[in-house]
Amino acid sequence: WIFHHVLRTSTKYPWLMLYLRSDATFGFSGGYHYPTRGMSKIIPESPNFKVRFTLNVIRGGGPSSQFYLMDMGSCWKNNGNPCDGNVTSDVTRYNEMILNPETPSWCKPDSPKLCPPYHIFPNGTRIHRNDTTHFPYEAYHMYCAPGNGEHIEQPSVHCDPYSNPQPQEILQILPHPVWGDYGYPTRKGDGWIGDPRTWELDVGRLSHSLYFYQDPGTKPARRKWSSINLGTEIYKEPNQVAEWTVTDFDILVPKKK
Repeated sequence: WIFHHVLRTSTKYPWLMLYLRSDATFGFSGGYHYPTRGMSKIIPESPNFKVRFTLNVIRGGGPSSQFYLMDMGSCWKNNGNPCDGNVTSDVTRYNEMILNPETPSWCKPDSPKLCPPYHIFPNGTRIHRNDTTHFPYEAYHMYCAPGNGEHIEQPSVHCDPYSNPQPQEILQILPHPVWGDYGYPTRKGDGWIGDPRTWELDVGRLSHSLYFYQDPGTKPARRKWSSINLGTEIYKEPNQVAEWTVTDFDILVPKKK
């Protein structure tokens, strides 16, 4: 099978999204507060799952197309507990790898407010964003913190409170050598137009190492991803067209012993 996608913006509808998603068959949908009706009977949990698919990007959708090679959504409270439908304390968490090579890094050494507080390398080494010699700024597009976090490291930027019914936290990453150990693209342009590829991404191990906010002294949340998807979000740019195909979309979860 081949899923063939086309997304076209206009002056009337300049901000559109289109994804191929695998959501949970029950519970919350990708961190939202409403029940889901997806096809994932097993909810993948960090660090033990991979995602494999073949992607062919035909048209990219212009410079404002945030084409997500991988977009995953979950939900847990700032104290690490699972979400329960309380929209004041539940927090939707997203991680997205943006494939479009025209997407810049807004995470800067002289303005770290759009950087996560630290980066963790595959060997466990943790580098603070103030370490301008070793922190991989170009690996991040942006990070925004949940608006209900009481101990957010400053400087910070809160995520948009209007596009989600509850607080949200978003971490967007870009092709960079630091992600190569997980099977993710290491250079801008990898897998883009004219470079169709079959990807096997160690999404579980990557998502286990990424920074997400929690209140100090609380038990680490179980990172269970109720939505796994890929596709694009064309952000406020009319008269753009994105076109791509996806085949062999599999979420690989090891059998329980």
